[in-house]
Amino acid sequence: MMRTICVQSFSQWRKEARELLSTGVPPHAVQWSEALQSDDLFGAVEQPRLAYGAPDATTTAPENTRETARMPREMLRMLETAACFRSPDRYAFLYKIVWRWQLGQKDVLSPADEDGARLNAMVKTIRREQHKMHAYLRFRERPAAAGAPQFVAWFEPEHDVLPQVAEHFSRRMGHTTWMIGTPQATMLWDGSRVVAGPPVMQGPEDIADTGEAMWLTYYRSTFNPARLNVSVMQGHIASRYWKNMPEGALVPAMIAEAAAGAQRDGQTKTVGARNGVTIPISADDAQPKREQPSTLDQCRRCDLWRNATQAVPGVGPAAARIMLVGEQPGDQEDLAGTPFIGPAGQVLDDAFAQSGLARESIYLTNAVKHFKWEPRGKRRLHKTPAQMEVTACSYWLEEELASVQPDVIVALGGTALKAILGNPKATLGDRIGVPFQHEGRWIVVVYHPSYILRVPDAEAKAKAMAVLIEGLKFAQNLST
Repeated sequence: MMRTICVQSFSQWRKEARELLSTGVPPHAVQWSEALQSDDLFGAVEQPRLAYGAPDATTTAPENTRETARMPREMLRMLETAACFRSPDRYAFLYKIVWRWQLGQKDVLSPADEDGARLNAMVKTIRREQHKMHAYLRFRERPAAAGAPQFVAWFEPEHDVLPQVAEHFSRRMGHTTWMIGTPQATMLWDGSRVVAGPPVMQGPEDIADTGEAMWLTYYRSTFNPARLNVSVMQGHIASRYWKNMPEGALVPAMIAEAAAGAQRDGQTKTVGARNGVTIPISADDAQPKREQPSTLDQCRRCDLWRNATQAVPGVGPAAARIMLVGEQPGDQEDLAGTPFIGPAGQVLDDAFAQSGLARESIYLTNAVKHFKWEPRGKRRLHKTPAQMEVTACSYWLEEELASVQPDVIVALGGTALKAILGNPKATLGDRIGVPFQHEGRWIVVVYHPSYILRVPDAEAKAKAMAVLIEGLKFAQNLST
């Protein structure tokens, strides 16, 4: 016979679970439901909650509880934490855990067990949610009023962690009164105990909080636009937290200012406007200009040299009319020290033959001179160089351009195009196969031979190869 049990808190569930275990009722014979069919664990609370640590009659275990129903204290803490996880079957799942434990299946707490893995994941999620609420909750000070809390805060937790968080702040804030409102419940600290209340459907009204104004001034003054990384910032603090944080209103404007040029300053306007003291210094005492590496083998402008066999310089006639710029050396090029001798080089040789160009008449080089790779078993697989590595190696590409002085540059792929134009946002787009001039030279953009090798579809491969051949023909016509 199926038994239906309605609970609204972990303590009630614990009491019911003890009675069920003592009578040997299996999990499949119990249907658990929450009070009022609500996600709110506290919505049906009628009496004020006792101060934390005070005895509560609902936690008293029945006298007939069997010895086999006893559990380690750490397990009870895990169960109580997991009970905060919002899930329709949370209490049914917790009863399944304790039932299996009573049967002697101690591995039910192990992450290697299917149920144990879910239990540990629930506990980890709740602890993370508690930590986020500790970090991102913002109290606002209200004007003094009799009987009203001094500080109020609003938060939208994804799980029922409010009681645990309220306990944390009751220890941190001493006798200062406060209230935390959420869409599920409210917790009020009167200086001596925490009392549960009804849900709050929206945040507190605008409050003239002088402490908050000082905090916003401090936050704005410490912002360094030169070190802004929007993706990292958004990864650390999700957008759902920003909307309830007072500094969240400042962030969009500061990001926009940084993008509009403030990143070049590295400091706020108020700092830059301050009058400083001029310190005279003689030219002899000044820091000497750093010398650039004299040879490619000595280059340490980025860290790619650490895992590469050697630098791979460009090859070709010193006064070649056409220069081909690829992305970086491959595995075979890294070992031999010569560009375009691997599989991509074979595709390029076929394109040379079909376009009527002689390889010996063209200067071949790469935007990045060291092989960037990642291990895959016993193989070294190509890894696309980062923009900072392309920028670091632009010194050597500029040296080659100044020395060879080609009339036409053929950009093999997007990385080469970015390096040639000095624009990290440049894309192939409509530039494929359409020559254009840049700094007095013709630029022809084609697909990289390695892309042609990777294309699985035969028709697409043929089209990409045709673009490469036509681009080489363009280059030959423009160089004459």
